[in-house]
Amino acid sequence: MIGRTRDPNKAEVADVRATNLALVLRCVREQGPCSRADIAAATGLNKTTVSSLVSELLRRRLLRETGTTGNRVGRPAIMLTLDGASCAAIGIEVNADYLTAVVVDLAGRPVLSWRRAFPGGTVSPARAVTAVTALIRRVVTRIEHDGRQVLGLGVALPGLVDPDGRARLVPALNWRDVDFAAELVDALRGPGFPVEIGNDANYAVLAEHRFGEHAGTRDLVYLTGGTSLGAGLFVDGALRRGHSGYSGEAGHIPVPAPGGSAHLASVASVPAIVRRVLPSQTRDDEHLSLAEVELRIDEVVSRARAGDTATLARLDEAAHDLAAGVLTLVSLLDPTRVVLGGYYAELAPWLLPVVNGVLDTRAVPVEEPIAVASSLGLDAPALGAAARVLDAVEEGRFPDGTPSATRDLAVAARAPR
Repeated sequence: MIGRTRDPNKAEVADVRATNLALVLRCVREQGPCSRADIAAATGLNKTTVSSLVSELLRRRLLRETGTTGNRVGRPAIMLTLDGASCAAIGIEVNADYLTAVVVDLAGRPVLSWRRAFPGGTVSPARAVTAVTALIRRVVTRIEHDGRQVLGLGVALPGLVDPDGRARLVPALNWRDVDFAAELVDALRGPGFPVEIGNDANYAVLAEHRFGEHAGTRDLVYLTGGTSLGAGLFVDGALRRGHSGYSGEAGHIPVPAPGGSAHLASVASVPAIVRRVLPSQTRDDEHLSLAEVELRIDEVVSRARAGDTATLARLDEAAHDLAAGVLTLVSLLDPTRVVLGGYYAELAPWLLPVVNGVLDTRAVPVEEPIAVASSLGLDAPALGAAARVLDAVEEGRFPDGTPSATRDLAVAARAPR
């Protein structure tokens, strides 16, 4: 029996239409509310094509009409905006101490945000898959109960993740070479929507690019400020994962230290800053859970605000160490902004002046400070995982079988590219 083959001419037409559908969707997100004529002018597509594409997006409940506007020359125009009530994207973060679930609608508006305690550093990968699967099922049930369609799922891990979703090395979870993507898809028993697995810092920088105060910036670096130190790199408008998917290991950047050099994470990660400022409360070899970091950060901030001389001096030392690492990143990548995420944002009043002061010593003039604090909090990796799902839709991978969706929406596990 001869198998059916895909007609290349039909495939090409389908791919072009999917690309144009994505183009219209992006245009409405960026410029909406807007009319069909506005879309035609912004995209260069002719009005007949735009009308056909909009009709399909309306049928799929990805766009909706918001009424007419007469605030223009000529006949009143029917305005279009994203339909936020029809579908949702799920982002999950797996960490040593917690699981986070974030859901956003097509317009990026929050639908829900849950956090659950999770002993990730002490359970087996199999038990972790079970816990994550249970959380995902609860989220999906909630979404579907609200009448929304799940566009896809992104899962952030705090370590090295291959393009195929295999966790090569995740120290916080004590994982090495765990095929997390395949195991999760198996546990979900064919979820019916695409699944992506990626690095937490990579997802966090995607969140900043889509939702942060500097959204749309084409060159961003995001530094994680949790129990580890990594970097998400967004360069020339695209996420940079590196040859093997392991870029952004900023914690390994060497910085000057007494008697030689040290790795950036050992002197300027959030746990390292806590140990430096509160030496009587922590040991150098002690693992600090997220809850412990949060309590100690509160104390560090309280002491700094009270003007404690020792605290301010040690924060200044840590800021200079952090600045040395940031200077290396800025010198290599020339980003518009370096975003300090997580608990770095809590320490920003004492870190940023020093970091930006060091960056100002470069020969390259800048009009605004390069280093800034994130406003997205600890949800940034999960939010970025959800953002990656929205990005995939805007790249032409639509739900409900648009021309090329059968191929693109096959249940698969892959890291963001």
